[in-house]
Amino acid sequence: MKKLLVVALAAVGGFLVYRQIQADRREQDLWTEATDPVPTASGAGS
Repeated sequence: MKKLLVVALAAVGGFLVYRQIQADRREQDLWTEATDPVPTASGAGS
């Protein structure tokens, strides 16, 4: 019974770490999008 509890706690811990990594990655993507330079429209309208 103790082994099952340890495995369950390890699975929950792994899931929480995975969710935190995904949240950090999404936040980094937002910062990257917000701080990337705006591409210039070279030759547009000519």
